[in-house]
Amino acid sequence: MEKKKRKFAPSIRKDECKGCERCVYSCPQKVLSIENTLNSHGYRYAVYAGDGCVGCGFCFYSCPEPGAITIFEEIEDK
Repeated sequence: MEKKKRKFAPSIRKDECKGCERCVYSCPQKVLSIENTLNSHGYRYAVYAGDGCVGCGFCFYSCPEPGAITIFEEIEDK
């Protein structure tokens, strides 16, 4: 039986983010941060470091903006 590798990544819609940093503080892996540039609404927004997400969903559940964060799972055959 083949083992499948699971990889997770949050997708953050920068124009939905209000920069409250709840996702940053809730992330146990510390892979989220706040960007220094502004989105179209004038807020600094959250960004993903690009590696290290474990798919826990803490960022998703802590975010007060519906649709701002989505967690994607990619399954690769080994």
